[in-house]
Amino acid sequence: MNTEYMSINSIVTPLDSAILDSKEHYVFYHEMIDFAFKELIVTVQREQLCNGQEVLLFKQYCDLLLYSIEAMRIKYMYDEEDNMKVDLTESGFPNYLEFRYLFNDLELRDEYLGKLTPIATLKEEFLETLMHKKQPIKKSKLFQASSIVYYSSVKKEYIFNRFVQGKILNAPKDSDADFMTSWSFYDVSHNRPFICFMYFNYDGNRINDYKDEIYEVLKTTSDREMSLDTMAYTIDKRLPKVSPKFIKRIDLGPMHNVFAKDENVITHAILQSIGKKEIQLESYAISLRIDEVKSGSEFKEGSFFNKQTLQKWDDVFKQKYVFAPHRIIQLLYNKTPEIMNGLAKGPIEIAGLKIDLKR
Repeated sequence: MNTEYMSINSIVTPLDSAILDSKEHYVFYHEMIDFAFKELIVTVQREQLCNGQEVLLFKQYCDLLLYSIEAMRIKYMYDEEDNMKVDLTESGFPNYLEFRYLFNDLELRDEYLGKLTPIATLKEEFLETLMHKKQPIKKSKLFQASSIVYYSSVKKEYIFNRFVQGKILNAPKDSDADFMTSWSFYDVSHNRPFICFMYFNYDGNRINDYKDEIYEVLKTTSDREMSLDTMAYTIDKRLPKVSPKFIKRIDLGPMHNVFAKDENVITHAILQSIGKKEIQLESYAISLRIDEVKSGSEFKEGSFFNKQTLQKWDDVFKQKYVFAPHRIIQLLYNKTPEIMNGLAKGPIEIAGLKIDLKR
């Protein structure tokens, strides 16, 4: 019996945990996430859920996320002592601590590299084992090799940190504001990435003179999920020279797949159908929520000598979307019709994934 095939299929058991504990699991998980995100980027653009500039920024943040998950794959591929954790909440993404561990590892890159067996020595050992002894390479040696790749090639600046700040840019010409900026954060309570865009005017001469203040306020006030109008008011209040006009926040997830172990209704429907062999093991869907709030007017607040002009925000506009291959859309309409009918638009079709489980 093919052991690799069994190790992949052992993902679907009543005793499932959210730990990836074999090379096959890592390859399978990474291939699924990579495929799903690339499909999502193309579809968000095609469905015009973001404008051109937002799509470029959306892709950049997704690329950071994918780079980090690939780094985790390299890190854990042959590690017999530790395994990567996929979060148990409504997520489907790696636990936030995994990103933190990556960042901490790379802070100590030089120290770790100094302790590893030199590449030349490892190459000689591999050749001796394969060519002369005709034996497979021990897993401990493969772990040493993957550790060298990990510490020598992974770049700390490309790791998706808990808060990632984008640059201040000129807003598109059809915007009601002069400038825009973006940021992304990994919400620790939800264990999901969020991407935000803010369009604003600036009451000053040079925006670069005030950018550090803007970045600091965003990092300290807008690095977690909260009511969007509360976040907008806080930014507005803390930055007297900035007049936010429009804020858009994308909640990326959950990723509904065989690795997600949450109680989400869509996840449960997919897991149940995988368990009954009604759909393939690599079946997936992606939920995405976009919240938007815009300024309807302005008002003044404060004492006579210290008045600040603030925005009066309209109600938050909330839109929920689901992206899934055709077969999964059919299944979700059958099993979760109330959710499908409550979306901003019908489920959006994306390509299905085919993974050779017996390779």
